[in-house]
Amino acid sequence: MLKSSLNVKSSQLVVNVLKLVLEQGKPLDRGYSISFSEVKLKPEEQARITQVVGDLLRRLNLYCYLVNIQLQDAAKNAELLVVVWHEFNGLNSGKLPKASQFKRSEYQHLLTKAKQDEVLWDGCPGWLDKIGVEQLGESWKAERKALLQPAKRYLRANQLKTTRDQLKKALSKEGIETQIVNGVGSALEVTSNSPLFKSKAFKAGFFEQQDAGSQLVAAAVDAKPGMRVVDACAGAGGKTLHLAGQMQGKGRLLAMDVEQWKLDALKDRAKRAGAHNVETRIIASSKTIKRLKLTADRVLLDVPCSGLGVLKRNPDSKWRDTSERLPVLVKLQEDILQSYSRMVKVGGMLVYATCSIMPEENRQQVDKFLANNPHFEFIEDENITPANTGFDGFYLAKLKRVAE
Repeated sequence: MLKSSLNVKSSQLVVNVLKLVLEQGKPLDRGYSISFSEVKLKPEEQARITQVVGDLLRRLNLYCYLVNIQLQDAAKNAELLVVVWHEFNGLNSGKLPKASQFKRSEYQHLLTKAKQDEVLWDGCPGWLDKIGVEQLGESWKAERKALLQPAKRYLRANQLKTTRDQLKKALSKEGIETQIVNGVGSALEVTSNSPLFKSKAFKAGFFEQQDAGSQLVAAAVDAKPGMRVVDACAGAGGKTLHLAGQMQGKGRLLAMDVEQWKLDALKDRAKRAGAHNVETRIIASSKTIKRLKLTADRVLLDVPCSGLGVLKRNPDSKWRDTSERLPVLVKLQEDILQSYSRMVKVGGMLVYATCSIMPEENRQQVDKFLANNPHFEFIEDENITPANTGFDGFYLAKLKRVAE
């Protein structure tokens, strides 16, 4: 926890990010990018601001409750929320805007009441708690509390250019301290507030920032040199580049997505990483998939999902319309799994993955698919949950095509 109060400049940057996210609907990382682009900040200052913003968004409903405002009014009361964050953490807010409007006696009364409401105390909106209880039962409480914790920073060593041990040493020379992540062979956890993306190691393509749980998903694909591998929902390509490392740059690695700008970003990342066997392809229509029927040794389907496993990293998602979108996403996942699975050749493997911890998007989707596709057989699956691992939450299932 931070040991000192924010200055006025930093508090205003917190307010700016909150307004971009809550008023304009910007994704949190975009809110940071916009707000930080116009100012010069030391790494520790930037880290403090991101911590405060993250804390506020992870418990936005609680902080609103403590100053007696409605959730929908959070953005226009952002300065007051910064004040109550200081009070909640035992820090002095006397010099901040709106500090004079803070009602300490009312706050103490509401704080006592809030402690009696576990769901509110954990910063959980009602719609999310309902889904969690329905789908995860007794285990939801532990996951709910785990999702309240700040996300840690993890790196993936780029196998095309270095090893994890070599990366650790190189980063240490630049003042970036890391530690080994047990059970994830490619991962380091960053334990200092150093600026990663200004480092020589980053510019040389030695690592990507990627959650350790995400690294487990790509590891499950087990791509080998010389294979034909398809990452069919590649996005900006974090897992694609991991697969390129597994393949040692040998073989054909096709990264596909429905959005060209993501593939363009992937090209830049692949160039820095030295992943020369990556080919990008836009999914323009169903014909794009049909042309690749029965051609791939491995297909990774990291499908669009609710993101309910990565709320530590994207706490702003809790305050959007995820509950309304969930049925649409579930149908989309079903359609993608049915259609894109055609690319797997006989004897090849499909890895279905989400960044959700909800069975409706995970094992239930797999079971439904297998019931209608006897030419695939189940190998194994894994639930990577925040409560059990401390990582972001992911699901993966490995399926083998045994016939056409």
